[in-house]
Amino acid sequence: MKILVTGCAGFIGINFTKYLLENYPTDSLVGVDCLTYAANTEELAKLFLCDSFTFYKEDISDAAAIDKIFSLEKPDVVINFAAESHVDRSFGDPELFFKTNVQGTEVLLGASLRHGVGRYHQISTDEVYGEMPIDSKARFTEDSPLAPTSPYSKSKAEADRLVLAYRERGLRASISRSTNNFGKFQHTEKLIPMTVSKLISGESVPIYGDGRNMRDWLFVIDHCRAVDIIIRAGKCEIYNISAENEWSNIDLVKKIMSLSGIPDGELAFVKDRPNHDRRYPVDSSKIRNLGWQPEGKFGERLRETVEWYRGRK
Repeated sequence: MKILVTGCAGFIGINFTKYLLENYPTDSLVGVDCLTYAANTEELAKLFLCDSFTFYKEDISDAAAIDKIFSLEKPDVVINFAAESHVDRSFGDPELFFKTNVQGTEVLLGASLRHGVGRYHQISTDEVYGEMPIDSKARFTEDSPLAPTSPYSKSKAEADRLVLAYRERGLRASISRSTNNFGKFQHTEKLIPMTVSKLISGESVPIYGDGRNMRDWLFVIDHCRAVDIIIRAGKCEIYNISAENEWSNIDLVKKIMSLSGIPDGELAFVKDRPNHDRRYPVDSSKIRNLGWQPEGKFGERLRETVEWYRGRK
């Protein structure tokens, strides 16, 4: 099978590409990435040593370039990880987010339909559901209405709607909406690597608002395993991916402090960002019915992750 992975140099994309190369040596992989500031070029370079991996430096919103890649490579499966994903940045440059996340997705969907791709899979986010109150016992399901609140989540919600529209046109397409990921190779603008970096450098760790916003943390390799199961055994439907492992931001930062051996690190409470959603609890029973579940304990995975980032300093 030939699998085309967009965003293959990003945090989740590089982990997924490495996962496929390690677990499916007879498959061929085609990577596409425009190599923005968040790309992991060091890990990407290592993949060039693998004969079954081919790379193209292209922007997914460039229709001519994408069509040429599809013509040359003729992929059986397309998995779209490519996205602008930093919520804070989306308020400052929403046009870029819609260009990549919406226009880029439509380019990929159109190429997939024209070139007879057997399966298209869209990587989405739990943020498309909008906010759930802190004290609510409910969880978002795959049928919950979309109520995004930031330019980032709005662009991802629109991309999801495009996928469903192309599915109606005959494209075999699926969507997964995961919770917050953590693990190796994440850019330091994200909470966990940023916290480790600040602690080691002796800087204060910024905390938005009161720090009580809740997030559900999913180990990135568990996410990779879930996507793999969906494309090989799942239906052309929507799947939530969640460890159902919620932590408040402030409690998570304090846990990282303890794991870093700097329990008395300084916290700096800063002005909250616009439309900062409190929670995105999602029900992951549908993907679990396919035989998936997180592997390992959160504390152990977080310790491994913190130690890896400490070793990078």
